[in-house]
Amino acid sequence: MATTAKAALLERFERVILEPRRLDYRVQFPGPTGTNAVEAALKLARKVTGRTLVVSFTNGYHGMTLGSLAATGNRGKRSGAGQPLSGTVALPYDGYLGPSVDTLQLIERLLEDPSSGLDLPAAFLVETVQAEGGVRVASTSWLRGLERLARRHGALLIVDDIQVGCGRTGTFFSFEEAGLRPDLVCLSKSISGYGLPMALVLLRPELDLWKPGEHNGTFRGNNLAFLAATEALSFWETDELQRQVLAHGALIAERLAALARCLPSAEVRGRGMIQGLVCGELAQPISRAAFERGLIIETAGPKDEVLKVLPPLTIGKAELCEGLDLLEDAVQAVGRG
Repeated sequence: MATTAKAALLERFERVILEPRRLDYRVQFPGPTGTNAVEAALKLARKVTGRTLVVSFTNGYHGMTLGSLAATGNRGKRSGAGQPLSGTVALPYDGYLGPSVDTLQLIERLLEDPSSGLDLPAAFLVETVQAEGGVRVASTSWLRGLERLARRHGALLIVDDIQVGCGRTGTFFSFEEAGLRPDLVCLSKSISGYGLPMALVLLRPELDLWKPGEHNGTFRGNNLAFLAATEALSFWETDELQRQVLAHGALIAERLAALARCLPSAEVRGRGMIQGLVCGELAQPISRAAFERGLIIETAGPKDEVLKVLPPLTIGKAELCEGLDLLEDAVQAVGRG
């Protein structure tokens, strides 16, 4: 149903987020979770293009329902499906084959060769920063090349901004720095301001080919989440939060770089306020040691080899430093052990 809470959210989202960025999207409420957004985007991409295959990427994570899970790389999560997962193919993400290999050249070759065995896709589904995949950051040049590749071959570009959008990398959308214009954008998690269930699909107006009731659902209208999201968007009426995220992100990167120097073969990667400390088999012991000290920090990556630093965007500097101090103490304790 149409409600005043939904109208207020849509009006503020248009005024505060879309118009300043010169983005023209329609907004679909697909259901309350991120995987609902991905499912809707995949379904619409196939409907619009008449194609069935979706290209996702190695180490990608897109959700736990069957369509999203088919586009997810993690073998352990995929095994929970209990049936074959089809309709997708995972191709190498930026850097997957090493820093000297441009994986887009491989993908382009496969698409240009009518005997490669790769059908022309309905869409490319990509995270600009692979969060669950180990905080892997795609370069601006790679992302722009992927967009050109999609356009050249008549495929849609879907950006999954569920975990790294809504300001996590600094800008509201993670793809702004690369200057992308995705065909569809999936948002959830922080879009509702405080973790209330809500998800959005942004779609170019000409792609809105849904028939009435063709993609519906009982829980698409969470009015409490609409209220919270409308209030949260007020943070984006100025650039104060963006500047704070970038400053705090630089602080996190600096502190993690110092910790990496204390660990064998460790490295730091990330953008804004999603940063990862890659430390192999030490990641899980450090996570446990941090928990014992009152700090919750999860691991990511195919072998849980990355400590993922993901604090609230509105955290104060003093509290952020306190958390980083606890992490440093945990690293030192594991190192001594």
